[in-house]
Amino acid sequence: MTSVGLDHFPTCNLQFFTSTAQPSLLSCLSVSQNHNKKQMLCKFPSVEAFSSIKTTANATSSSAPHKTSDSNHILANPNANPKRISTIQTPLHPKKPPLVEQKQRSSPHLGTNPDKSRAHFRSIWVRSKRVVDGAVKGGKREQIVEKEKVHARYSTICLSYGGNIPAMLAALDDVRDLDEALGPWKEKIGKKERSIILKEQASWKRAVEIFEWFKRKGCYELNVIHYNIMIRILGRAQRWGELERLLDEMRAKKIDPVSVTFGTLIDVYSKGGKREEAVAWLQRMNEAGIELGEVTMATVVQFYKKAREFKKGEEFFKKWSSDMYMKGEAKSRREITNSTSDSPEAQLPLSSYTYNTLIDTYGKAGQLQEASETYNRMLESGVIPDVITFSTMMHLYGNHDRLEEVNAIMRKMEELDCLPDSRTYNILISIYSKHNDIDRAVDYFMRMKEACLEADLVSYRTLLNAFSIRLMVSEAEKLLVEMDKKGLRIDEYTQTALARMYIKAGMLEKSWLWFLQFHAEGNMSSECYSAYIDAYGEQGHVLEAETVFISCKKMKKLGVLEYNVMLKAYGIGKSCNKACKLFESMESEGVIADRLSYDSLILMLAAAHLPQIAKRYILKMQEAGITTNCIPYCAVISSFAKLGCLEDAKGVYEAMIGHGVEADVIVYGVLINAFAVNGDAKEALAYIAAMRNAGMPLNPVICSILIKFYTKFGYLQEAEETYKLLVTLKGGPDPLILNYMIGLYSERLMAQETETLFHDMQTRGHTNEFSYAMMLCMYRKMGRLEEAMRIGLEMQELGLITKLLSYNSMMNLFVLTGEFKKAAAMLQEMNEVGVLPDDFTFRSLGGILIQFGISKRVVSELEVRWKRDPQNGTKAWISALTSVVEG
Repeated sequence: MTSVGLDHFPTCNLQFFTSTAQPSLLSCLSVSQNHNKKQMLCKFPSVEAFSSIKTTANATSSSAPHKTSDSNHILANPNANPKRISTIQTPLHPKKPPLVEQKQRSSPHLGTNPDKSRAHFRSIWVRSKRVVDGAVKGGKREQIVEKEKVHARYSTICLSYGGNIPAMLAALDDVRDLDEALGPWKEKIGKKERSIILKEQASWKRAVEIFEWFKRKGCYELNVIHYNIMIRILGRAQRWGELERLLDEMRAKKIDPVSVTFGTLIDVYSKGGKREEAVAWLQRMNEAGIELGEVTMATVVQFYKKAREFKKGEEFFKKWSSDMYMKGEAKSRREITNSTSDSPEAQLPLSSYTYNTLIDTYGKAGQLQEASETYNRMLESGVIPDVITFSTMMHLYGNHDRLEEVNAIMRKMEELDCLPDSRTYNILISIYSKHNDIDRAVDYFMRMKEACLEADLVSYRTLLNAFSIRLMVSEAEKLLVEMDKKGLRIDEYTQTALARMYIKAGMLEKSWLWFLQFHAEGNMSSECYSAYIDAYGEQGHVLEAETVFISCKKMKKLGVLEYNVMLKAYGIGKSCNKACKLFESMESEGVIADRLSYDSLILMLAAAHLPQIAKRYILKMQEAGITTNCIPYCAVISSFAKLGCLEDAKGVYEAMIGHGVEADVIVYGVLINAFAVNGDAKEALAYIAAMRNAGMPLNPVICSILIKFYTKFGYLQEAEETYKLLVTLKGGPDPLILNYMIGLYSERLMAQETETLFHDMQTRGHTNEFSYAMMLCMYRKMGRLEEAMRIGLEMQELGLITKLLSYNSMMNLFVLTGEFKKAAAMLQEMNEVGVLPDDFTFRSLGGILIQFGISKRVVSELEVRWKRDPQNGTKAWISALTSVVEG
């Protein structure tokens, strides 16, 4: 592709190319609108030209301040303090690189006086806030993120805990030495304080240091609760070695695990991707006969849900419910619930967390009814649903196209004054986008903003994909502007969806600039390159697809997927030669062709009526030992059959069977039809026998092929059996098959069967010119001329005399009934509408001339003249007939 100068390149935000700043999404949106849309790809900026300005871009964007987005996201934790969770209002920030570790320093302000301790804590809080405020004003936000986190953390602690705990935690953050930090409260650190101190540590290393300090002092008892906290901390940090040593320590100290211990271990191993260890602890818990509390039960159900073993999760919950019920946990139905159900799970008092877990588990299992019943049971038991409950139910109903129920959930939320969160709005945006109500989806997006909720990546991705599918370019670009201002970057799926939007909308230049932006960054995955190749190829833009393919090759990211989508693009563009060359180049590039590679190329060549070349690749595929189904073989067989090369078609079939690939009914149908059309009944019957021996179930298409064959060669019994089977299949026989059957019956003068079928066709509205003509011919052959004439008159009234068969049948009927004028008039009509007569036409009309005394020699001369000159010969016949019937 020809490179162009930078003066040709549209002005754009080059911040995208920096390594430290967020990529700009606006770069390709600044293409001049009055630019000539018909310019070829060679006029676009080349990959090299685009990349050459990357250095300048880095310099330009380095001065741009970094933006961070806040989110009010609280993870549900069954072991957390409910009071504390309810008071957390401070925004959490994205993780940043850790600051240089603070130097150890003494804190002379600490003492045993609580007032002094609280004063010291307040001074740290105020000091950190001033530093934060000053740094923000000075434009040094990135340098103070950690201090801002400290301020947020201290404000949370003040609202959550009383007593000396805030001061203790502040000291632990401010002073590295544990003796110095916790010295003032050495005698006041009880079991509760020890639990909170450990739980509040942001770093697993600091938590371990404090845990070891407690042990070294010898005056602090550490029970199973403290060990459970450390298990969760180490598990979340995925410090599996330290976790195993902690468990060994518990065994050595004979600290027996309790229900929460097992639940915590199952939870951390499951979330850490160690499913086998989670299963092992679940088995140990069951073997130990541990009596589970509700929290542990819910944790186990969560584990089964994550493993997509929904049935096991349901069975575990029901068994637990039954056990609790039998042990008397459900004391009285009236005391506990208002449920009228007799099932144990309906009578147990459960928390909203457990209900939410069960609803989500049923939902992911596709059990909408069970999820709805659990939600209703939650309402009946007096447990107030939270925003998680409502959001989950809306998601389930939306996935099952139950929009009325979605609206009902929204009304219930309003009734209970439960405010929707960002996830709720994202679900609603997704539901209405999916159901093509884009206006309502946009309305919920705006409502989310009006509710002062931050639209996140999910919100933007959902709407962008909805806009791109509908080619709503301007709306999509407005969202991109918003995302760019917030420093949000789109994912590769959305990126390629927008590229498809530009391509389908005919905005080829924008699509190309869009690709160049992300390609020049150098982070594009091979899957993303494939999506671009496919997007261009599907719309027939082979040149652009080739250029993306070459760009991918230069980045050394070519794989079999990229070759396959390029083959597909060549197939759509009918570039068979290029496809073959590309396929042959795979091996030299170190890429091994897979089944899809061979299938794509073979199907393309077969469709292009090049079965000989396709056959060569079939043999090559067999040599490579690639296992495939019969689809590529069937395509080649069909291609040979259309060209009349039946022996070649037969050879491909035999090669397929010899390679261990089973034929399906379509393969047999193609072969049967091909040989039947060619008049080779023996070969066709052989394939019918092979199909039956293979136990192939017959579908309507194959039944139709068989009936066509049987009627052509006069196999009455087989045709009737197949027809009876076809009637029982979905859809039943089409009018063409009914014509074949009525033709078979009428030729054999089977009046009762023909009449029954004809009346059935009339009832269904399937009668046509052919079926009427067959009835007329049958009655005429049987000498039932009155009935034949009745059918003929109906055909005239319905305008069903348009084909040669109908004209011949009517003229022959008029000759038999002595209505010679009508027969002559029928020939005149044929000539006027352009229906050419045949030998049968003049065979019956010649009898009229002979009856009027015209010699057989003259009649023969008329026939010869017609064969030599059909147009003038037909006129001579009309003249002769008219002169005798009207003379």
